[in-house]
Amino acid sequence: MLDVEGLSLTPADRDLLREPAVGGVILFARNYECPTQLADLVAAIRAVRSPPLLVATDHEGGRVQRFRDGFTAIPSMRRIGRQYDSDSDSAISLAKTTGWVVASELRAMDIDLAFTPCVDLDWGVSEVIGSRAFHRRKGVVSELASAYSQGLREGGMVAVAKHFPGHGAVVADSHEDLPIDRRDFGVLLDDMRPYEKLIGNRQLAGVLMSHIIYSELDEKPAGFSAYWIQNQLRSQLGYDGAVFTDDLSMKATRQFGTMPSRARLALDAGCDMVLVCNDRPAASATVAALREYSNPLSLVRLARLHGTGHVMRETLLASDEWLSATERLRYGLDVPALKLDA
Repeated sequence: MLDVEGLSLTPADRDLLREPAVGGVILFARNYECPTQLADLVAAIRAVRSPPLLVATDHEGGRVQRFRDGFTAIPSMRRIGRQYDSDSDSAISLAKTTGWVVASELRAMDIDLAFTPCVDLDWGVSEVIGSRAFHRRKGVVSELASAYSQGLREGGMVAVAKHFPGHGAVVADSHEDLPIDRRDFGVLLDDMRPYEKLIGNRQLAGVLMSHIIYSELDEKPAGFSAYWIQNQLRSQLGYDGAVFTDDLSMKATRQFGTMPSRARLALDAGCDMVLVCNDRPAASATVAALREYSNPLSLVRLARLHGTGHVMRETLLASDEWLSATERLRYGLDVPALKLDA
């Protein structure tokens, strides 16, 4: 999965996206000007290949929301978690509504998925996670993430949880450094509980790995680790969906060789798709190195991630469901919720 340069596809973008190793595009704030432009860009990406590439973005809410003007402002997950502490039922309802708004607005642009929810526990030490986390308590995170994922599904998207097995207990930011989590396995079980809950509920079609070394268990970062992907995630938790790396351009991965080498490490460990963003030369080199790579099982898992129920934006914005849901996000929980799964 790669990025593109700007508001429309360049000839160089089109050539790269036609390469057989490319399976998706991730969009950033620089790719957005207005809803009409975004719809045109997504249509152009889809026209490049048949079957079409996956189109994704990071659209969690709070400070991680790539598209803003023309989209509903999504609250941080911490806000929903704090609501849980005072009124758990209303917070669960708000989580579901939030997931539905995220999915329905992105699906109106024909975007397949958002890398959300963030299910890291808020251990109070990670600034890069911080308000992106629902709560400190595993049970609360599990419950809110489940409701949020239900809302995503009703809006036409699957859930892609991150950052497995847990990013909330390290100070270092993996965008800038390679974090090391020295906790033992018994404590890490708390961080994995939301994944176990979502997998058990059959609500999870994607998992994005962390760029963290859990030194008591493996010497490799989780995204390069067969222990975490094959043993823990697939065998122990029974997960059968798609596994993504976090962006391999992040500084946490730099000591693990060239970009093609990092991609191979991740794929050999069990990842289904690698992300290479904001480094076109490295992306081109990786695509060339993987030209002959094929994993039929990964293709099946990734095919399940395509969005469903594409609704015209004008139809969505005129619907009672959208008007009620966005009013709740904008003005608070005193506004009654409408049933979203009619």
